[in-house]
Amino acid sequence: MEWESDDKELKAAGAEPLPDGRRGLCIHGWEIESRKLSILNSLHLQRWEKELQMSHLPEMVFGDNCLVLKHVNSGTKFFFNAFDALVGWKHEALPPVEVPAAAKWKFRRCKPLQEVVLDYDYTFTTPYCGSETVERNVECESAIPDEGSSCIPWEDCKEKIDLVALASKEPILFYDEIILYEDELADNGISFLTVKVRVMPSGWFLLLRFWLRVDGVLMRLRDTRLHCLFGEHNKSVILRESCWRETTFQALSSKGYPFDSAAYSDPSIIAERLPIVMQKTQKLNITVPCKQ
Repeated sequence: MEWESDDKELKAAGAEPLPDGRRGLCIHGWEIESRKLSILNSLHLQRWEKELQMSHLPEMVFGDNCLVLKHVNSGTKFFFNAFDALVGWKHEALPPVEVPAAAKWKFRRCKPLQEVVLDYDYTFTTPYCGSETVERNVECESAIPDEGSSCIPWEDCKEKIDLVALASKEPILFYDEIILYEDELADNGISFLTVKVRVMPSGWFLLLRFWLRVDGVLMRLRDTRLHCLFGEHNKSVILRESCWRETTFQALSSKGYPFDSAAYSDPSIIAERLPIVMQKTQKLNITVPCKQ
């Protein structure tokens, strides 16, 4: 079911829907827009394979789906899409997860006309934490220094996103969940990448999640959370947390947890059972000193 905003709540928060039928809103100097379309057809998949120089892509690639968050005056823009995520998968090039012989047989059964050699990362694990750039604005000089590139100067910090505060009953002005790609690993589990966003009067919050379950073998969860707090004069403070978790079914079983894959269908429920592999938090301050 699609999210429907409340006009009174939007007006009270100083927000308004995007024009021209676009899905999203404008609030405190931010344009937040989501787009959801169908999966890529075979022709477009072939183009992507050529551009990525890869002959294997996920079963379902939602190549036209995206989420864009743009701070208009500073030109700071965050966007999330499948192509950039798959570029990250290709570059990281993790070794393939070893699976039992029966699982390999499933891969061959699903692709009987192809020689199936699992010598690549068929899980499509990606280190992707979003795409970003700075689009220069002629009216105002961005507070982000121009060093000849579009890099955004995140700073490592010890602060944490207050998830308890985010759970408070603040009006939700906009919400969406966008699937970027998904693969059922030839019935050997699941691999997907999604991004969720919600906008409140105080700020916006998003979760980019890669989830992998190779049945009977391992689970891998890579989460990136961004929380933006609105300030005065369209200033914003953003925290970005990245957390990677991973473990094997055998390790969980040795701790008394079920070995059955059906017990691990929802990553939100079992995330805390997975040991942390990597975790970091970064901070970004956005201000816009206009020319006089």
